Amino acid sequence: MIITCLHCEKKFEVDSNLIPEKGRMLKCGSCDQTWFFNPSLQKGSEDFQDIKTDKKPEIVEDNDEITSVKEQTKNETKKINKSSSFGVGKILSYLIVFIISFMGVIVILETFKTPLGNIFPGLEFMLYSLFETIKDIFLFFKNLFL
Repeated sequence: MIITCLHCEKKFEVDSNLIPEKGRMLKCGSCDQTWFFNPSLQKGSEDFQDIKTDKKPEIVEDNDEITSVKEQTKNETKKINKSSSFGVGKILSYLIVFIISFMGVIVILETFKTPLGNIFPGLEFMLYSLFETIKDIFLFFKNLFL
């Protein structure tokens, strides 16, 4: 029997013995969408011959929430999630970008410290102080974790 996911429209071949006449809950192996499948309402399911998928739908045993899952499936296909969460992953990625950018600026200043020293007279002393501060921070974390 050929079953089509309602959400991503992937087609799966499922043994017809696994689906009772009254239907059952299925879960798409591709998009993880859950829906109630009724074989008597599926029209034209035998028309598809060439199916090449590596994932199969999972059979869900919870038949108590059939109506709510049907309504939820219809609502979720129309809904677009616009909320963005500002989690730990985003903070860490911004921190990594900041550290890499800061190191890039330091490398550029160190490379051109002689010509820039004429424009900014205290640049060489500031870079030396910055390097010493970075060494101190490194030693602090080294002693903290070891």
